[in-house]
Amino acid sequence: MSKPDYQATNLPLWDFLTILASEGVDFLLSGEEEKVPLSSFDYEKTTICLFFSANWCRPCQSFTPKLVQLYNMLRTMGKELEIVFISLDHDEDGFNAHFETMPWLTVPFDVNLHKKLRERFHVVRIPSLVPLNLDGQSIEEDLIGLIEDFGEDAFPFTKKRREELKAIDDSKRQGGKIDQLLAHPGRDYVVASDGGKVLVSKLIGKTVGLYFGAHWCPPCRAFTAQLVEAYNQLLSSRGDCFEVVLVSSDRDQKEFDVNISGMPWLALPFEDRTRQDLCRIFNIKAIPALVLIGPDGKPISTNGKKIITLYGAKAFPFTQSSIEEIEESLRKEGDSLPRQIQDIKHQHVLKLDMAKAYVCNYCERRGKFWAFSCDACDYDLHPTCVEEAS
Repeated sequence: MSKPDYQATNLPLWDFLTILASEGVDFLLSGEEEKVPLSSFDYEKTTICLFFSANWCRPCQSFTPKLVQLYNMLRTMGKELEIVFISLDHDEDGFNAHFETMPWLTVPFDVNLHKKLRERFHVVRIPSLVPLNLDGQSIEEDLIGLIEDFGEDAFPFTKKRREELKAIDDSKRQGGKIDQLLAHPGRDYVVASDGGKVLVSKLIGKTVGLYFGAHWCPPCRAFTAQLVEAYNQLLSSRGDCFEVVLVSSDRDQKEFDVNISGMPWLALPFEDRTRQDLCRIFNIKAIPALVLIGPDGKPISTNGKKIITLYGAKAFPFTQSSIEEIEESLRKEGDSLPRQIQDIKHQHVLKLDMAKAYVCNYCERRGKFWAFSCDACDYDLHPTCVEEAS
């Protein structure tokens, strides 16, 4: 969903070293309080990032564990990466409490030095991660969002790598291969509510709805009921031509299990990063959301929620032409109905109205689209329930 707008301006590595030298600092500190000489780095091979953060900052507390995980993973993979903590804490106690959660190096605690570095690198929000290298070239934006979106795949944090990742996303979105969207080399299946596994290859050739939702979200629970109704109607009338895959935004595995237990369709495993990847690929900023993928594996609509809410199963196969057919049919139906009627069951004149959904006050069944409604009171009538006064 939406992320904090972190921002920093990059300057060459030598500017960082010059600032340290001007303060008489020629070393960094490790977690064991050992001094690591600045001269010991291989600046030509090592990607160095400055991490501006503070113990009092909630977004910093949230992001730091993600960065630790990324750092450890990349180091395990043999990547040449070093991170240098620049504390914006108010005192040394805060600095120490924050730094003890970090496996990388730090500039010695000095409020004046840290202020100078912050001002020199134009850091206006924290956390902020600023990449450095010899030629002064790096990506044009802060790395926080890039790492949250792509994880370890973002390394080595260059503009070229960012463009490569964007091209991969574009290819997955438009490439026409549902297996590339939903599977990866380590997982070729999705899961059912009973814990069973279904091969992603079984979805090829079907219309697939990617349902972005969460159990904690009241609008999601309301839309789930509408989607279940449309899903079951299609299953009954057309067989298994349509499938839904939950892309969960639940907060933990337990919540996910409760969520999927009430759904008749499939889901991406909760622990799988593909959930975050799909949110990024389809630019999902709010839930609930439904992305509809055609039998050819290409997107039909990113506004499936509106289609289901308005038209339900009638809209299948959810193409623009099918929507236009429904709207033309509704127009003709409306043209054939009187503009107003006097029904024997109600004292007021009822006027023809278009409603997304309503409950008929006579038969008590739900209705959509055309209704005869009362301007004076909350009364709606199905066109088929009309009994006009003679």
